[in-house]
Amino acid sequence: TIAYSILWDLKFLMRNLALGGGLLLLLAESRSEGKSMFAGVPTMGESSPKQYMQLGGRVLLVLMFMTLLHFDASFFSILQNIVGTALIILVAIGFKTKLAALTLVVWLFAINVYFNAFWSIPAYKPMHDFLKYDFFQTMSVIGGLLLVVALGPGGVSMDEKKKEW
Repeated sequence: TIAYSILWDLKFLMRNLALGGGLLLLLAESRSEGKSMFAGVPTMGESSPKQYMQLGGRVLLVLMFMTLLHFDASFFSILQNIVGTALIILVAIGFKTKLAALTLVVWLFAINVYFNAFWSIPAYKPMHDFLKYDFFQTMSVIGGLLLVVALGPGGVSMDEKKKEW
C-alpha cells in the first residue's frame, strides 16, 4: 500500500472495511450461543453479541458498493447507482436480505469480471497488480455476501422483526 501510494485512498479504505465486515460475519457464525438457564427453552427478547456482530458485518460489507457509485450522466451509470443503492440499503437494514444479497453477488461478480480483468494485461505492467488485487478483494466481499445469503441477516434486522409482527 505504501509503494503504490494508496494508503489514504478512500476506495482502498472502504474495500478493506468491507473485507473486515466479511470476516466479522464469519466470526459471528463461528461463535457458539451462550448456555441458557433453562435447557431447550427459547428466550424471548434477548439479543446476543452474535446478532450485533452480524449487523456490523452486514453494514461494513455494503461499504464495498459505495466505491462502485459513479456520478456520470449516462443512463447505465444512473441505473447502476439507483439499483445498487437500493440493494445496499436492503442488505444494511436487513429487509429481503437473502434476495438482495444474492442479487448483489451476481451484479458484483459481473462488474468484477468486466472491470478487473487482470488476465488481459501483461504481468510486468503495474496495472496487472492493481487489477489482480481489486479482483481478489472483490471476490472476498462476494464470499461475505454469500455468507449472508446462506445464513440470513441475523437477529437485528427487519426480516427478523417481521417474524414478531
